[in-house]
Amino acid sequence: MLRGLYTAASGMITQQRRHDTVTQNIANINTPGYKQVESIERSFPEMLIALTDGDHGATNRNIGRLNTGVLAEESISMNVQGDVRQTNALDDFALVSEINLADPATGQNIPFDASGKYIAENGTVTYRPQAFFAVTGKDGETGYTRDGNFQLNGAGNLLTSTGNQVLGENGNPIVLQGSMEDYMVDSRGVITARATGDEVGRMGITVVTQPGQMSRSGDGLFRIANAEAAGARALEAGDNVEVRQGYLEGSTVDAAASMVDLTAAMRAYEANQKVVQFYDKSLEKTVNEIGRV
Repeated sequence: MLRGLYTAASGMITQQRRHDTVTQNIANINTPGYKQVESIERSFPEMLIALTDGDHGATNRNIGRLNTGVLAEESISMNVQGDVRQTNALDDFALVSEINLADPATGQNIPFDASGKYIAENGTVTYRPQAFFAVTGKDGETGYTRDGNFQLNGAGNLLTSTGNQVLGENGNPIVLQGSMEDYMVDSRGVITARATGDEVGRMGITVVTQPGQMSRSGDGLFRIANAEAAGARALEAGDNVEVRQGYLEGSTVDAAASMVDLTAAMRAYEANQKVVQFYDKSLEKTVNEIGRV
């Protein structure tokens, strides 16, 4: 009986985490560059129940399998291209990243699905590379973001909406004199002074070939624990990546699907809650009534 109680309780915890993930997505539906998060669920390993010496001289026999519950294993960001909208603000920037990979078997471009991944016949999973703005993260580490809602402060530092310094191609913070009206940025992130036409810097754009290796660090930033495993590298000439000044990338949250997931999580939570209540009443009857006999 207690085993069923634990299974139902694990289901409630999993649905609570699923609910939290969906509400996080809905809260960031208007956050520029936000990537929708999906909660991955899996069951605990099943156990095979067998009868061993049930009767004297009886042979062993299998009874069946027992599922021991479910858990929310991890949350994965869907690193795909969001819709780009024009703002006409010169300190707004959007990345349009459509990097293709060739299939070694066919030589053709890999057909990635809507979530930015491709599963081969042998089960190998390939993710579509994505480009990110490089910024200063927590504790001085390099962070990565798709939120190009930048601002140029009085000291000439180009900052993110949360105050992180935007890095240049050389890894140093970008510092500009005057206002953003004095500069223009081309599709490769080259910053040019309007008055002279001279190049004054380049935006630091990093391509991550394995975006699944990135983890969220807060403030709309991602961090990379192992640059080699993530395949992080500088933007190359052949990469199909474009910087658009005066644009912002919208979030990839699907509002309709999120509301459906939210309702499903609530109903699944309530179903597991009723199971827990049933076991609670059964245990109460066992203790208070059967125990008297």
